[in-house]
Amino acid sequence: MSVRTAGLRPGTTQLAETTKRTPRSLALVVLAAGKGTRMKSSLPKVLHPVAGKPILWHVIQAGLAAKPTKIVVVVGHDAELIEAEVRSWDLSPKPVFVVQRPQRGTAHAVQVARKAVGRVSDVVVANGDFDPVTPDDVRALIRSHRRSGAAATLLTSIMDDPGTYGRVIRDARGRFIEIDEDRATPGAEDIDEVATNWIAFAPRALFASLPLIDAKTRQKERYLNRIYPLMRERGERVNAILADTGGAMGANSLAGLAGLERLMRGRINAAHMANGVTLVDPETTYIGADVSIGPGTVIRPMSFLEGATTIGEGCDIGPSTRLIDTEVGDRCRVTFAVANLAVLGDDVDAGPFAYLRAGTELAEGVHVGTYVEIKGSTVGEGSKVPHLSYVGDASIGADTNIGAATVFVNYDGYTKHRTDVGDRVRIGSDTMLVAPVSVGDGAVTGAGSVITKDVPAGALAVARGEQRTVEGYRERQDAKRAAKPRSKTKSKRIAKGQGA
Repeated sequence: MSVRTAGLRPGTTQLAETTKRTPRSLALVVLAAGKGTRMKSSLPKVLHPVAGKPILWHVIQAGLAAKPTKIVVVVGHDAELIEAEVRSWDLSPKPVFVVQRPQRGTAHAVQVARKAVGRVSDVVVANGDFDPVTPDDVRALIRSHRRSGAAATLLTSIMDDPGTYGRVIRDARGRFIEIDEDRATPGAEDIDEVATNWIAFAPRALFASLPLIDAKTRQKERYLNRIYPLMRERGERVNAILADTGGAMGANSLAGLAGLERLMRGRINAAHMANGVTLVDPETTYIGADVSIGPGTVIRPMSFLEGATTIGEGCDIGPSTRLIDTEVGDRCRVTFAVANLAVLGDDVDAGPFAYLRAGTELAEGVHVGTYVEIKGSTVGEGSKVPHLSYVGDASIGADTNIGAATVFVNYDGYTKHRTDVGDRVRIGSDTMLVAPVSVGDGAVTGAGSVITKDVPAGALAVARGEQRTVEGYRERQDAKRAAKPRSKTKSKRIAKGQGA
């Protein structure tokens, strides 16, 4: 905002004239109409996962760094599937979808999006198969484009092996000239700078030039990168600035997808380490794009943290642990374990070889030990399920101990039933709790019991057959065995030295 005060007399109350600068608007246009035949998959290319999120999600997340006022997604093949997935991300601003049918190339895709783009100050175009630029790269692209007043500004990258990617041709002063797709320019084979599919445009120059792009290509399609010579012929300025894509480009094949996965996983791991998380071996640690980890936490090798998993501060996770959409509090220890849609409070110790299934909620200080499976159950503060047990559809109170080899029998073959165990309960080893059943506060069950009826608070429940002791049994049985004549076949085998 600028304020003009010239001519005002001291002591007057005249308001200064103010002039507001109109904020720039920007449309992010994402091209996601291609079929992706080289992926050899029924899943649309743009929905293949990278670091636990679809490729297209990564594209839009990077594009949001430009602060778009509009998001336009051009779809074609599997349009309904892609639209449903993108809508589930709850983006702001809400995306507008444009169908490109038939698909006649990237230039045609941008042209069919013109009406949805409307009147904006800038347009950023990105391919849905994700040349992996960072949000900082996108912000740099916008800054350079706006400061230069260029008709187009594209991001480029240096690659060790440019392969078949279009080479960036510059003049002797380093100014951008064109993209050479066929490497027809002398010396183009030696150029290692290639074009990404992230481009900022001035809308007027973009939509005036698009109709001039012909389809004289092998695929008879109209390609967007052929717009630059047309703009230059009309005296428009075209710039190119470098970005670091880590040596990877878009996911045009499953091999390319694997390269993107490695790159993005490295970036994610580096960001966590910069925030105070120790990764003992980053090369064998897999962390999804949505995972949150507190400082002071150690992640050990061969751990997989996926989905919307959150881990607090000062935890020790792994080795060989998989957490999916799981919430872990502070100072937890989870070793050789799997948890899916589980909640672990502070100071929980789980594993080794524990399986925490959906609906598991462990309160502060809970211990879950070796070969324990818990599903759809809550375990109260300070309680322990140490060994070889199954807890299903149950609530366990505070300071309760579940003895080894206890089974919560929750299924009668038709319906799941619940078991309620109170506070300070001692469940004896090898107890079967046959639901529906409840065990009151302070109660005890005898080892080897099958509990089918409610146990009152403070009571002892024992449900097993009475032990019978037969004196001298072993001696008599051994004598009977020795007195029996051996079979002829066996005697002959022994005589030949073959043994019993």
